[in-house]
Amino acid sequence: MNHLYYGDNLDVLRRHIKEETVDLVYLDPPFNSNQDYNVLFAEQDGTRSASQFKAFEDTWEWNIDALRVYEELVEGGGRVSDVMQAFRRFLGTNDMLAYLTMMAPRLVELRRVLKPMGSIYLHCDPTASHYLKLLLDAVFSPICFRNEIIWKRTSGHSDARRYGQVHDVLLYFGKSDAPNWNPTYQPYEQSYVEQYYRYSDEDGRKFMSADLGAAGLQGGGYDYAWKSVRRIWRCPEETMRRLDGEGKIFYTKNGIPRLKRYLDESKGLPVQDVWTDIEALRSWHAEKLGYPTQKPEGILERIISVSSNEGDTVLDPFCGCGTTISVAQKMNRQWIGIDITNLAIGLIKSRLRDAFGDAISRTYEVVGEPVSVPDALELAKQDPYQFQWWALGLVGARPIEQKKGSDKGIDGRLFFHDEENGRTKQIILSVKSGHISVRDVRDLRGVIDREKAEIGVLITLEDATRPMLTETASADFYKSPWGNHPRLQILTIAELLAGKRIDYPPTVNVTHKRAPRAEAPLPEQYVLGVNEAVEDGEVEPIVKKPKQRHRRSQRE
Repeated sequence: MNHLYYGDNLDVLRRHIKEETVDLVYLDPPFNSNQDYNVLFAEQDGTRSASQFKAFEDTWEWNIDALRVYEELVEGGGRVSDVMQAFRRFLGTNDMLAYLTMMAPRLVELRRVLKPMGSIYLHCDPTASHYLKLLLDAVFSPICFRNEIIWKRTSGHSDARRYGQVHDVLLYFGKSDAPNWNPTYQPYEQSYVEQYYRYSDEDGRKFMSADLGAAGLQGGGYDYAWKSVRRIWRCPEETMRRLDGEGKIFYTKNGIPRLKRYLDESKGLPVQDVWTDIEALRSWHAEKLGYPTQKPEGILERIISVSSNEGDTVLDPFCGCGTTISVAQKMNRQWIGIDITNLAIGLIKSRLRDAFGDAISRTYEVVGEPVSVPDALELAKQDPYQFQWWALGLVGARPIEQKKGSDKGIDGRLFFHDEENGRTKQIILSVKSGHISVRDVRDLRGVIDREKAEIGVLITLEDATRPMLTETASADFYKSPWGNHPRLQILTIAELLAGKRIDYPPTVNVTHKRAPRAEAPLPEQYVLGVNEAVEDGEVEPIVKKPKQRHRRSQRE
């Protein structure tokens, strides 16, 4: 079964991933660019939201924790110890050293979990790529270095007082000096086609002409005269006769035969270490989900095709919005994803569901998220924000930007449509991990009135008191084509874990941008498993919408 882990990837690698069980690792870690990454959400009615949600910070500081890790690395000895000491002498105790100190033990663990013929691709920018290559040399050995791949991620632009920065770097290492390799090809550039495939048959098929002579060819050739031209040829006379009969020989003005190599029969150019044929994500691309560091699926499709086979296991320890996971699923690989934020875990689950349907949830296990009320209490104690993001994820809502004193009583929003060609409607959510009272319900009622929201939901660890339930009843109902839905609702974590959900119209949730449907369907056994579960009453069938009152959704 596939696995999605919530937690620190170093801890997860050490505790959960066995030695030599992974065929391919791709990681796109924060680049130490000293910036905060924000998710800018776009509303599905075409408007833009002004709120941004801080996904994570990639600033690594040299502090007592970094010093402890550094000392452990140095005391461990070996090449990693040597290179870390050299970094400290050269860089000093600054944030770049903290970044490299964070990466070193993770790379050591990633090497441990790789199979002997496995590969690792580290995606970074030129700010740290030279340091990271030295670190990879120390962890894997210089003889395991395969390529430094340049990906042109953006079109040309002007940078102040320096050349335009338009590329990322992918550092490709094998665990051995001969890792798994499946040759793959990329399309020829148009200029190459115009220069070399300049001939055409009567039917318009383009071809280039290739030498049939064997002069200087190692191993010799075949000496005979072909149509009065005597030479050492690459193929025997009977092969030349067959090619001529098939119309695959082109004759020059001097009567010299040359072989036709058709463009439509060519595999293309073997992939080089400069990638200009994979376009960076733009706002109009269907796969763009709004996650700040999201990379195109084309990069992962190429890497997974080259360095793994069907059924192999692919690992991404900084999986973000889940591009590696989604592509691995589509290409019939097993996968392991790790991320330290509940925001990312929620986005990945939504992405998989949108791309592969509800049945996908039966093919993977989420490890590290709360599965009981005591788990939720512990998460709330350790990190209230992570608890809040996790709770919102249980109902498919999105968090809002967190600034102290500026949330205006709103922790999350959920958007939906319940009438054909109608406006986007919203549900306001408030999450409480501590003590609650009727005042919280009254505050939420004021917020939904102020925001002109259709429904307000209070998510809480504690059970609602009788006065709180009385207050919710006084708010009346939101009326939809499907019936009446309480305008104020209280849901406990225990109820959500038991499967209870917000009472609102069974329509299209447009809170997050929907990932495109994957072309490859789920394996048949998973689809059959869900159908059997519906028949057995384990899961409910998809709600049918009144045809006369609502347009068909994208997934229908």
